[in-house]
This record gives sequence, structure tokens and C-alpha cells, in this order.
Amino acid sequence: MKSIVVDKIASVAQHNDLASELRLSKDIPCEEGVLIAVRILNNKSRYNQLELTSGRMATINQGDVIVGALGHRKALRGYSGHLPKKLKPGNTIQVLNVGGVLGICDSANPDVGPPFDCEVLGTVLSFPYLGERIGVPARAGVDTLDVDAPIETNGVPVIAMAGTCMDSGKTAAACAIVGRLRHLGFQVAACKATGVSLRRDVLAMEDAGAADTMIFSDFGIVTTTEANGPELTRALLTGLANRNPDVIVLELGDGLLGAYGVGAILLDEAIRDSFTAVVLCANDPVSAWGGVELLRKEFGIEPAVVTGPATDNDVGVQQIDERTSLPAINALSNGVALGDMIADLLKKETA
Repeated sequence: MKSIVVDKIASVAQHNDLASELRLSKDIPCEEGVLIAVRILNNKSRYNQLELTSGRMATINQGDVIVGALGHRKALRGYSGHLPKKLKPGNTIQVLNVGGVLGICDSANPDVGPPFDCEVLGTVLSFPYLGERIGVPARAGVDTLDVDAPIETNGVPVIAMAGTCMDSGKTAAACAIVGRLRHLGFQVAACKATGVSLRRDVLAMEDAGAADTMIFSDFGIVTTTEANGPELTRALLTGLANRNPDVIVLELGDGLLGAYGVGAILLDEAIRDSFTAVVLCANDPVSAWGGVELLRKEFGIEPAVVTGPATDNDVGVQQIDERTSLPAINALSNGVALGDMIADLLKKETA
């Protein structure tokens, strides 16, 4: 066991209440969510920030010692990488996302450039036994996921955001809906059920007016998959419903065909039955049409409205209306109308 002073602690470690001086072990369990300390070996001019436990974004510099969590990532517009099978101090791994996920990078999107390389320093230790200097590996998360727990929304309506891809406008739509519902007097809770650890989206929903928020990483899951996506969604919706909000806004990160478990969630009948409405976010009219077809034919879901960059001007709105027979409302330029539409659906649900 050795001591080290760290420069930055990633948001994935936010539930651990870590100080700047930490104790490290040279024994590294290669398991998702284990917190480790690494030293940054290179500089980058883009995709070069880390989300801290405070929610602020900080630029990473060569030589910085940071704390992150072991995990994997499969991103279309970022880095893809896997969990290493074994590690020891001195090994090199990479920073896979802004939230502090660390692993072996397999491929990179040209838009973000090569990843940060890191020298592994050791496992971060926590000391749960009062008065004893017995350290155990620190892990991400604050709650334990009960994989067998049923979904219990207690009649609380759920508005789900599903997208055709990452960066399709899901968080913007969620924030527009949260903000408008709050102005209309609703007590709104919000959560993000899939993706890679990063609190930015739920923080944005808090800023928009969500009274309570949760995210999958609260359960120690660094990256969601088809295997854990449904269990996480049930736990998130049940946890927020127990706080008695008027409505829950749920963001399903990534896309309908992504690797983070959105499809498995939408195939879960109990989860589908809890949805009051599904908002489809699409990048362009073709993806809007394809997303609607997927929702209707593979998941038996009729989306309530289409939003996202596909609705940035009247051309996209008209094409979506003609091809899908669905309303299309832009969340950025017409967020009040989008929120009002959802409010009308909620009134019909409770009438």
C-alpha cells in the first residue's frame, strides 16, 4: 500500500467521497467499476476534458494523476474499448470517455483523435472498517442492483426518450419537456438508463427543473449492456416512483440499434407497459422514418412525437409528417410546444 496525491477525480467515482490524498494497492482486480489511479502520458487538443465529481469539466494535461473506473465502451462517435483481463502498475491503458471510464482502446472515431494514454498506478483503496487500516478496492456506485426486482411505478406516468443514435437530441428534448412540465406545475423526476458513465445529461435535467434524478452508474454499472439494461431501468423507475413525483422523464442513451441495451429494454413488456409516451429523437428524416419503423414493427410501440435535428427546419418536419403520419416538433426552437403536447398526453392519461 502506498500513498499518492491525485489531481482530478472523475465523476464516475462521485459516490466514494475521495480526498486528494489516496492509498493505492498494487493488486488490481480487473472488474467493471473498480476505481484505479493513473498518470496521463500525453497531451490532446480535442476531447481532452474530464467530468469531475462536482460536475465541472476540467482539461486533462500530461502528467496529471486522475482517478477513474475500469470498464468498456462501444461508441459510434467516440472511443471503443474493452475491460483488460489483467493489470499491474506500470501498464498502459486509455481514457475511454469524459466520465472517467478506463480500459484498452480498440478503435477511435477520427473526430476525437487518439485517446489519452495512461500509466496504471494502482487500485484506489477504501477503508470501510472503522478504526482498522484494512483497505478494500473502491468501486463506483452507491446502491446495489437487485436483478430480480420487479418494476413498481405506482401509477406514475413515464415519458421515455429514445434516439436513432447518440447525439440525436435526447437530452435536449428531455430538458425541454422537464422545463415546461415544471412551469405547468408538475413535480418532475428524471433518469438516464443506458450509456457510459457521465453525469452531464442528468445534471442538465436537474438544471431544467427535475426535482430528483438518478443514473445507471448510481448502481455501480459503468457501461450498460443488453444483459443489465432492463434491470437497471426497472430499478431506476421504481426508485424514482417511490419519491412520488407527478411524472418521470426517462432518457435511453445511445440509439435503438446500439450496444448499450436500449433494444432489450424496449422488448421488456413490463417496462413498455409503464411508458405513457415515447418520444423519438432523430438526426435526419431517413433515420426518423427508420426509427419509427423499428419502434412500430420490432417493439410494438407507437411513438407520440418525433424531435431532434431531423426537425431543425420545415423541410424535415414536413417529410416526417408525410412519411410517418406523426407530429414533429423541434425541442430547441419550440420546446414549449413539445412540453405542452406531453402535458396534454398526461392529462388524458389521468382523466
